[in-house]
Amino acid sequence: MRPSEPFVLGLTGGIACGKTTVARYLHDLGLPVLDADAVSRSLTAENGEALPAVREAFGEGVFNGEQLDRRALGRIVFSDPEKRRRLEEILHPMVIARMKKATEALEAPIVVWDVPLLYEAGMDAQCGEVWCCYISEAEQISRVMRRDSLPRGEAQARVNSQIPLKEKCERAAHTIHTAGSLAATRRRVRGLLSELRRRNGLE
Repeated sequence: MRPSEPFVLGLTGGIACGKTTVARYLHDLGLPVLDADAVSRSLTAENGEALPAVREAFGEGVFNGEQLDRRALGRIVFSDPEKRRRLEEILHPMVIARMKKATEALEAPIVVWDVPLLYEAGMDAQCGEVWCCYISEAEQISRVMRRDSLPRGEAQARVNSQIPLKEKCERAAHTIHTAGSLAATRRRVRGLLSELRRRNGLE
């Protein structure tokens, strides 16, 4: 890694595992955070770069005129692994390209990549280190049901659509349990960040 290149810290976790809270706190600590979900949404917004390929792959049924019907697309891809892979084949290369370009433009020693599907997309290969947020599966399902107003079956399908959380935790350099207090989560994040900076000469 050239000295001028930012250290890419990958932040991931299971759905509804508190990753957004951790990302927000890292931003509060002064680290630039690139949100892969926001990049993906921009690619599929009106006139987005990915829309022609999505239309070709999934047809007019997932569109309302020129607007992507995200809920309709979600019902399809979260119930059919092959169709989910097709969507990922469209979006992931575009997301990676945009994240890399944005990272190169930042003058910062550390850049956080906030990526729910970091391992699924192979984006861990772009990271110097990965942290994984986790909670129990029962709490995951409960949070998804509340957050997205989904029935239990659809919430379970969304949890099941990702690599098992246990595997993500095993592959990560460090894990962050977010089921406790916000203060405890923040202490854990501060400790990991201090260690990362010290270990990589980024203090």
